[in-house]
Amino acid sequence: MIRDRIISIAVFAAFLPCALGAQTRPLTLEETIGMGLENSRQLHSSAMRSDYAGAKASEASAALYPAVKVQAGYTRLSEVPQLVIPIPGMAVTFPVILNNYSAKATLTQPLFTGWKLQSAADIASYSAQAAQTDLAKDRSELIYSVTSAYWNLYRAREVKRLSDESVKQFEHHSDDVRNMMKQGVAVSNDVLKVNVQLANARLVQSDAENNVRLAQISLNSMIGLPLETDTDASSKLTSATQTYPDVATLIANAMRERPDVKSTDYRVQAAETGVRAAKGGWLPQLMLTGSYTYARPNQRIFPALDKFKDTWDVGVSLQFDLWNNLTTLYQTDAAHAQLEQARDAKGILKDGVVLEVTQSWLSFEQAKKRIQLAQLQLDQSAENLRMNQERFAHGYAVSSDLLDAEVADLQSKLQMTQALVDYEVAKARLDKSIGGGR
Repeated sequence: MIRDRIISIAVFAAFLPCALGAQTRPLTLEETIGMGLENSRQLHSSAMRSDYAGAKASEASAALYPAVKVQAGYTRLSEVPQLVIPIPGMAVTFPVILNNYSAKATLTQPLFTGWKLQSAADIASYSAQAAQTDLAKDRSELIYSVTSAYWNLYRAREVKRLSDESVKQFEHHSDDVRNMMKQGVAVSNDVLKVNVQLANARLVQSDAENNVRLAQISLNSMIGLPLETDTDASSKLTSATQTYPDVATLIANAMRERPDVKSTDYRVQAAETGVRAAKGGWLPQLMLTGSYTYARPNQRIFPALDKFKDTWDVGVSLQFDLWNNLTTLYQTDAAHAQLEQARDAKGILKDGVVLEVTQSWLSFEQAKKRIQLAQLQLDQSAENLRMNQERFAHGYAVSSDLLDAEVADLQSKLQMTQALVDYEVAKARLDKSIGGGR
């Protein structure tokens, strides 16, 4: 028994590192976006709205085609006296048929409805297309949100890594200064300065750990993973930048490609069609009707026979509202008001597109310049740190000089990480604003 328990514990201990290691889940940006698109409840709801609008469009179009209905029935009548017509020399008797059977098929085909049915179908079609473009807009916004959350996690991870290195560096520096103080080369103030920086680095390290956890929770929530999953951004940043056309060209592309602009265009067209549908109330409606009856007895055959007989009829019906208390006038006014609202919404959106694209383009260009500046600062701080380390090792520099160089080097690395992440987020935002993306 004891031997079996020892073996079980040994096996568990052997596989424990693998199990713990499996808890960290590295994800590329492409994988993360794919999971977000697949697991987003908001995007699924938008897709269902699009499907619903498409089904309603098909339903409205179906009203343009013939409608065929079939009905059948059986009726048992109560007994009544026979009808007898006395004629001199003879009597005519009509039988009483107590069991009645009937089957009837009717056909109705709209011929002209003042364009109401066609307009209703067109409105539903435009609404369906608007819902489809709304789905594309929601997809684009989700991609941008996931991308931002992904690079936020990358930044938090990188800050945590740099803060860990900084703590180790300051700890090593603290040990060196203590040894130098024992040798009479440094004073207690040098030790205190290093300890202050070490304490500050540990505080930054603690904040970095918290930020990593919060960034993980935010990203996991977006892509449908358990919130406690230890995710890691495995894609890497580079200082290579991309070039876009001038802002005027980007605005023109956005007006042509953005889903929300297309959506407002469809809604304006739907509102224009709504005006036509409302005006159709002033016009007559013409319908083609027909029916086929197979009954026992058939009521159209006289005298009635207890046999199945078939009859049919075809006709045209005309309906025209001579007076409906100006309902059509009010409906037309309401449709005109809705059309003006749709046009105003389109104008407001286009003004917003110009502002958004311009802001995104300026932010993107500024992010590119920040990368160049951060690279210069990084090169300078690295060289300054190297020189101060050499001078400190040979006794030509004091501890405070090296400490300042270490702090400056850490700040330049953090600024470089921030600049690269800001560039990726600005690029994703610019892609979204011009209607591009994945």
